[in-house]
Amino acid sequence: MSKIRLAKGDNPLDYFQPSVDFILKTQCSDGSIPWFTGGHLDPWDHAEAAMGLSIAGRYEEAIAAYKWSADNQLKTGAWWAKYVDGQPVMDDEARYETNFIAYIATGVWHHYLITADRAFLEQMWPCVEPAINYVLSLQAANGTITWAIDHKGIAKPDALVTGCSSVYKSIECAVNIAFALGQAKPDWATGRAALGDAMLHHPERFDQSKARYSMDWFYPILTGVYQGQRASEHITKHWDTFIKQDMGCLCVSDEPWVTVAESCELTMALIATGKRDAAVELFSWLHQFRSEDGVHWTGYQYDLDLLWPNEQPTWTAGAVLLAADALCDATPASKIFTEVNLLG
Repeated sequence: MSKIRLAKGDNPLDYFQPSVDFILKTQCSDGSIPWFTGGHLDPWDHAEAAMGLSIAGRYEEAIAAYKWSADNQLKTGAWWAKYVDGQPVMDDEARYETNFIAYIATGVWHHYLITADRAFLEQMWPCVEPAINYVLSLQAANGTITWAIDHKGIAKPDALVTGCSSVYKSIECAVNIAFALGQAKPDWATGRAALGDAMLHHPERFDQSKARYSMDWFYPILTGVYQGQRASEHITKHWDTFIKQDMGCLCVSDEPWVTVAESCELTMALIATGKRDAAVELFSWLHQFRSEDGVHWTGYQYDLDLLWPNEQPTWTAGAVLLAADALCDATPASKIFTEVNLLG
């Protein structure tokens, strides 16, 4: 099995330049980054891939991706969940997803941490502000935030652990953007605190049917909801449920399928709990799931000995680069998912 064990000071591009090249090859002329050539785009994964470009120093292309987001934002501050050839897919499943919308703040703050490009931050503020305002307008009195609004404008009844965790991190990044620009947004900090309190102390307020998904396990750690001893105990409690030795993290506990992106995100969650050695080891298992050109597949179904699905998504490439940066401490944004750094 091919293993790559990264250490602080290593250059991720010595190992993962193919991931960068794949994102660049897939990016469209308008800046959008679909899952793969001819595939669809969603706003969350589009930003994830753009973060990979920022890590690689491909700033012009990353900015083009964020410009696409700004240019295609709706007046409400939202985006549709799915686009094909630059157009939203308006079928019966059309919806706005709150974590997709909020994630623009994470991507923008990530790029700013790397580049210190204040002009970029100023240019993206008119995009970030309405996005976060829209998401927080959907916050319930109990602190939770619905996962989606359907095409008829009806809120889904459920708040999801993974989605709300992602929103929690995005609001942290949005508060930092506001602070850097001298914009007062105390309501954002209040909304984030209410969401965090609900997640920490009232799990009954969230849909528990997704507990079989590994992201529900580690996303509260990845995004800073759980910290310190609670995070460490939580990661240990479910380790045997979701980890397949020498392969990676399961997508769901009851399927024989390890996935690269989830394993990369778990790598960062492990660093956040101080378990760097475990993070290095987990990440080292993933590179057996690469094609000859060095691009990672989505995952591996080990009962069938099959790389599945037959896809190499740009968001997986982005996740690989984010995890590698976190392990190598290669850019000023390397700790965005391993530490909570709320300014102001």
